[in-house]
Amino acid sequence: MAVTLFHRGPSLAALHDEYAARGRIDHEAPVRSSSGTVVAAPAERVWAIMADVASWPSWASNLQVLELGEVRPGETFRWRLGPVTIRSRFARVDPGRELTWTGTFFWYRAVDRHVLEPPGDGTTRVTIEESLAMPLLPLLYGEARLRANHERWLAELKAVAEA
Repeated sequence: MAVTLFHRGPSLAALHDEYAARGRIDHEAPVRSSSGTVVAAPAERVWAIMADVASWPSWASNLQVLELGEVRPGETFRWRLGPVTIRSRFARVDPGRELTWTGTFFWYRAVDRHVLEPPGDGTTRVTIEESLAMPLLPLLYGEARLRANHERWLAELKAVAEA
């Protein structure tokens, strides 16, 4: 537990280039979560909603987009989730398949992956996988809270995609 408790993870640059851009999270991070759902909509529709970052606040609760350029690898955006302002940079933008970014707030470092898998029956499996690292992080924010945020996001995404 002590090693995990004091894990700070790789630098943000390494986290972006060696993890997020390669489609993976930091599996050594003290807080990790993976959640998924099946959406009764084709991947193209789900992707259009996910990749329209400027419109996230219209369907995702407790979220504001503060600054946004283009949705492409290397571009940055700033957003607020509840009271926390997050600075993020897109790492993977693979239309219809994956939207991944790194983010930082306070001393936290995160990789957030959204993966779409169309099984071929008109539905789409959406999986969110995230890692968070910062010394003492598990004392402040744990896996259960992260998973609850993911499950809320997935439920809201599913509702708008299936409408």
